[in-house]
Amino acid sequence: MSLFLKRFLPIVLCVGLSGLWAQSGHAAELTAGQQSEIKALIKDYLVKNPEIIQEALNELEKRQTENEKAAQSKALTDWLPALTQSGRSTVLGNPKGDVTLIEFFDYNCGYCKKALTDLQKLIDSDKNLRIIIRDFPVLGPDSVEAAIVAVAARQQLSGVKYLEFHAKLLESKGRIGKDRAFSVAKDLNVDLTKLQKDMDLAETKAILSETMQIGDALRLQGTPAYLIGQEVVFGAVGYQSLKEAIDATRKCGKSQCG
Repeated sequence: MSLFLKRFLPIVLCVGLSGLWAQSGHAAELTAGQQSEIKALIKDYLVKNPEIIQEALNELEKRQTENEKAAQSKALTDWLPALTQSGRSTVLGNPKGDVTLIEFFDYNCGYCKKALTDLQKLIDSDKNLRIIIRDFPVLGPDSVEAAIVAVAARQQLSGVKYLEFHAKLLESKGRIGKDRAFSVAKDLNVDLTKLQKDMDLAETKAILSETMQIGDALRLQGTPAYLIGQEVVFGAVGYQSLKEAIDATRKCGKSQCG
């Protein structure tokens, strides 16, 4: 091996890719022939040791996951007061509960419909649980329409009555939009004239806008998504998983102790 290769090869292998080598500034010190020789050596080394590529990909995925969690943690710290203390969230269960479960949902989300049973079971079985639900309409214009009606309906419905409205709407067949939401509200004796006025309020739109902003900050990819303690739980994970996370939060402040 030539002297220049002995000098530069360890650096090249640490960099790992010839493209990065070229960007590093060292390439200017070499002739075109020397650069070609180094690139050939790198290619040969990677072909003979392909596991290095997998190791690099694994490390990249690990770092991306860590960065994602760090970003979520910061977003939770930044937004948790808005979610739990601002009065813009719908509160179910025990308003003074010692653990808070926050659900982001969409009325046209099939998994959210299935998860409704989990929510109702948690309310019935855990009298010291506060549940906050936030309309996160990500599945189209009709979802946005239903969410606007639902947020406005909070002006007339709360607690058990709002849960009834929420459940009836989620249990509806087919796509859910403004018409279906109005129909459910009417069945519950909501004043539809006032409901329409409340839908047009700037605050109603601000609540939905804030929820979308929070969802983006938390990097929520879909619904349902839950916040328990200081952690994000994605998907319809089922009653038992939610209960275990709630119990762990009571015990150690995290969704998983250990």
